[in-house]
Amino acid sequence: MTFSSTVYDLGFLLDRQLTIKDHVSALCRSCFWQLRQLRLVRSSLTSDIAMTLVHAFISSHLDYCNSLLYAVGDGLPKKLQAVQNAAARGVTGTKKFDHITPVLRDLHWLPIRQRIKYKLAMTVYKCIHGSAPTYLADDCLTLTISAICSKRHLRSAAVVPLLVSLLVPRTTTSLGMRSVAVAGPVIWNSLSAALRTATLSPLTFARHLKVHLFG
Repeated sequence: MTFSSTVYDLGFLLDRQLTIKDHVSALCRSCFWQLRQLRLVRSSLTSDIAMTLVHAFISSHLDYCNSLLYAVGDGLPKKLQAVQNAAARGVTGTKKFDHITPVLRDLHWLPIRQRIKYKLAMTVYKCIHGSAPTYLADDCLTLTISAICSKRHLRSAAVVPLLVSLLVPRTTTSLGMRSVAVAGPVIWNSLSAALRTATLSPLTFARHLKVHLFG
């Protein structure tokens, strides 16, 4: 019997060590192929149509399950960033050696690492506000709840009751650091106090979160 070194799970390519390298390589090949096809007809397209095609064939694939890429080695996000940069240049007509950061800002496209943080922060927001599945919400334990469970007094919860902070589980492995149970609370607690206020609406939180990550 022959065992495969990789397997697809819900469209995500997993390898034996969960390094995500094979998935990123396959994703880059697919996206660059799509960009080459787009380049052939770009002169016949308006900017809005080109943007729509890039969102459909590039951005949506870069964002799919991207929370699994949290805390992976620098080389993998850089490869995906090269795809996003190429897409931005294709849409705007920016030259190859022009600085790409202002272009991404003009397009309101968060860079790859920030997109991963955005996804995880939005997931945590939904967990806190009861709009996420229970299996995810159970991983987001607020400090107020954890204080009751551990019978310890937490000054922050008493002084600012509407400011939500989360308990970060202890882990000693790199895979543990990449899990939603750890990565979600770590990212959430790193946000500004204004973003962690429990009264923010979903749209307001999403808008301010994007501004925060662009900063």
